[in-house]
Amino acid sequence: MFKKTSIITILLLGIILLPSWKKKKPTNSSDTIVSNKWVDSVFQSLTPDERLGQLFMIAAYSNQGHKHQHKIKEEIAKNNIGGLIFMQGGPGRQARLLNEYQSLSKVPLLVSMDAEWGLGMRLDSTIHFPKQMTLGALQDNRYIYRMGQEIARQCKRIGMQVNFAPVVDVNVNPKNPVIGMRSFGENKEKVAEKGIAYMKGMQSQRVLANAKHFPGHGDTDKDSHKALPIITHDKERLDDIELYPFKRLIHDSLASMMVAHLYVPSLDDTKNRATTLSPKVVTKLLKEEMGFRGLIFTDALGMKGVSNYYAPGEVDLEALLAGNDVLLFSADVSKAKELIKQAIANKKISQKEVDNRVKKILYAKYWSGLNNYQPIAHKNLTLELNNHKAKALRETLFEKAMTVVRTKNKLVPIQILDTNTFASISIGMGPKNNFQTTLSKYAPFSHYHLSLKKASEEDYNYVFNHAIKKKIVVVGLHGLNNSASKNFGINHQTIDFLKSLSMKTEVILSVFGNPYSLKNFDFIPHIICTYEENETTRKLAPQLIFGAFAANGKLPVTSSPSFKEGSGVRTKKLNRLGWKTPARKHMDWETLKQIDTLIAHAIADSATPGCQLVVARDGAIVYEKAYGYHTYEKKKPISNFTLFDIASVTKVSATLQAVMFLVEQGELELDATVTTYLPSFKNSNKAFITLREVLTHQAGLVPFIPFWAKTKDDEREDELSRFYYRDTPSDFFSLPVANNLYISKSTPDSIWQWIIEKKQLKIDKKTKTYPYRYSDLGYYILQRIVETKTQQPLNQFVEQNFYLPLGMSSTGFNPLNRFPKDSIAPTENDLYFRKSQIHGTVHDQGAAMMGGVAGHAGIFTNAVDLTKVFQMNLQQGEYGGQNYLHKETLANFTSLQYEENRRGLGWDKPECLGRGPTGELASPQCFGHSGFTGTGAWVDPDYNLIYVFLSNRIYPDAENRKLLTTDVRTRVHDLIYMSIMNYNDELIN
Repeated sequence: MFKKTSIITILLLGIILLPSWKKKKPTNSSDTIVSNKWVDSVFQSLTPDERLGQLFMIAAYSNQGHKHQHKIKEEIAKNNIGGLIFMQGGPGRQARLLNEYQSLSKVPLLVSMDAEWGLGMRLDSTIHFPKQMTLGALQDNRYIYRMGQEIARQCKRIGMQVNFAPVVDVNVNPKNPVIGMRSFGENKEKVAEKGIAYMKGMQSQRVLANAKHFPGHGDTDKDSHKALPIITHDKERLDDIELYPFKRLIHDSLASMMVAHLYVPSLDDTKNRATTLSPKVVTKLLKEEMGFRGLIFTDALGMKGVSNYYAPGEVDLEALLAGNDVLLFSADVSKAKELIKQAIANKKISQKEVDNRVKKILYAKYWSGLNNYQPIAHKNLTLELNNHKAKALRETLFEKAMTVVRTKNKLVPIQILDTNTFASISIGMGPKNNFQTTLSKYAPFSHYHLSLKKASEEDYNYVFNHAIKKKIVVVGLHGLNNSASKNFGINHQTIDFLKSLSMKTEVILSVFGNPYSLKNFDFIPHIICTYEENETTRKLAPQLIFGAFAANGKLPVTSSPSFKEGSGVRTKKLNRLGWKTPARKHMDWETLKQIDTLIAHAIADSATPGCQLVVARDGAIVYEKAYGYHTYEKKKPISNFTLFDIASVTKVSATLQAVMFLVEQGELELDATVTTYLPSFKNSNKAFITLREVLTHQAGLVPFIPFWAKTKDDEREDELSRFYYRDTPSDFFSLPVANNLYISKSTPDSIWQWIIEKKQLKIDKKTKTYPYRYSDLGYYILQRIVETKTQQPLNQFVEQNFYLPLGMSSTGFNPLNRFPKDSIAPTENDLYFRKSQIHGTVHDQGAAMMGGVAGHAGIFTNAVDLTKVFQMNLQQGEYGGQNYLHKETLANFTSLQYEENRRGLGWDKPECLGRGPTGELASPQCFGHSGFTGTGAWVDPDYNLIYVFLSNRIYPDAENRKLLTTDVRTRVHDLIYMSIMNYNDELIN
């Protein structure tokens, strides 16, 4: 007996595959001896009736009541069933029930599930990986292997040994009502290769893969749950197409197989006999001709494809006689067992053959680890099933599958960002969906929405008339279904609307659903297929459109003559920021979460009413959050789009960008004196200071001058002089200082004169140089130099040359000219100068007196927008497919210039010893700047890392120093580095 079953043992034990995709190693003889011993021991401990029970696997639910649970317990006790297939429910409930069921079973139960796209196919609160049609678009099957590993890890964690996957049906029928998105596609070679990758991934973790639905369910137009589908192909065609993937998987050590309920006359023409119940199919074809020796499962025996023709119990016997090992979803185990006993007695099947099948099941239990069965640990179950590495893998799979089906003239990815170019339309989804909010993070969009089912003609006309005013309209088609008979939920009104729209403007259509639906859109020049719709795909599609990552996906099926299997445009990556989960950038999520606690304490301690945070690594934002409110009254929450006064971060995000540009253009020389560019300095005490000294704060300039104090009324010191100010604007009093306060346009010239006249610091007698002293005055000087050289105001120059092409549409000076006041976080309640709440105008007094545009302060932005200019600097001057600066320029400006001065050229740097502006873990290569209002932005090339922190900590009082004294910003910075250090790179725990 054991000599015959040892072949099965070797096959099952030999499924231990290596991640390197090598052929399986020879089975260790000691494994065979141990497994034989365990199987023989268990088998001998069972009565003949109990042995029969091992053949059955019944359905279990964790979302049904006590009556159902009692029935399962009764089947375990009465019939010694061999296993359970779990259906709907939740992980915690299922774990509790399974532990209870296993405790009642004489032999550990073999537990299975249809988890084709992970546990999320059946259980709530678990991860939904991409469906197989989505995976069919992938060009690198190593990702499918990794998914197989991860799904297997989750299966084992919840006590499962068998996953009824992969589906290796070749879906050549677009009208297939039951397979469709469950198939890898219509190309038999690709279906086989992807099925093997999935299989090997699971079996490397000792979870039995299960190829289904033999002999091939891909060319059917009926659902075997409801009827018996007929396949009329001859044997030659079946062997060439349908059977091909099964043969390939068998050759690569497939552990188990599921036989479908199909009527295939060329294989067995017995009337109404499903392949599941056919000895010609299961025994002759699968076992003898194809040589399969793994575990054979029936499809569910309650499905109409067989239950319409056989009663419960009878169908089980017929399936066993056909050659199946495991009778799945049996409706009447007791009756089936009696009929099997009669069949043995009547010599329809031998006792020896039945015993061999029981042992085959026991070998599978041994191989999967049930010989060392341990109850499921409840602690951290949901957390471990949903760990962030699994989420990162899921995101990667969806990203790698994204397919640019067509793009004429290479419009996708979009490279040029204009201010009045873009509109978006979400059809089938309302406002505030993350498809449109993500689009807005790349460029200014006008957003519109249409119901897929309820939009009126007036609605369509309104959107049409507004959208055609834009050069490019990005359309998201949402809410589709997988029913070909219902045209996937797409109506003629939507098709006609898109056809008319595409005649008037450039339309980029993102189809969030079934690739077969593409047949409706042959007239659209730019089409993206995401295959599925969820939060992840809606967030990924805009990133693809704007070049944050390259498209590599290919259509796995043909939807029309224009959109054939294998179609897909490989787009280029433009090195724009994208959004990815931290684990994809090797950062530990649990460590990053500590930032939330730290900031929550800071807000509760009134260190700031609110803030924004962005962490980016390797070109992607991995952490983007908004915390708190605009004010302590908690009326308006901070959002990711809220604008902040970034104070001195203006120095490096505006003025310094212009200076670097002019230096590399040969318009400025770092060691030239300022007098070279500003003759008004010629006879001043600043005549010989150089640009290098100004940029490093080593030019002898005082830290600041309280210019506003010079504009007080001589007689009434508490009042501002009417010589400088008015309450209403006019041609002369045209520069806004605060709400209802305007200063004369000649004031910047007065400020300039005051700077020229201001005394210098004393020169160090030993070094003959000025001491390092941080000063705002240098940036008034740099602003004037930039404006003299460019013949443009600073705000216009940086907007045209940096902000708009970088996609920083929210960034700029004087935001009230472009944005509503409630989109801006307020700053200080100024009790001395402007005597009002500063909200939307620059906080810095000197910058305000310059009309809001100054070299040292005045920029308002949000954290995402600010990250873009820092990412461009990190990428050595390149971003979005354009070059802004040279890498040599950046290398020079970000390096130290003097001993005992931590500054680069304009850039701040970490303090070598003691407390500094960065976290203690920052590398010496780190550069950035911080701002008085509670802001900071830092780039670390050594870690390819960016950290941006924006807050309004000076609301309502600039004397509030809690954010500084508690080192919130630097502590957050260190947590970011710790998340990199704490990351564990192993995928499978």
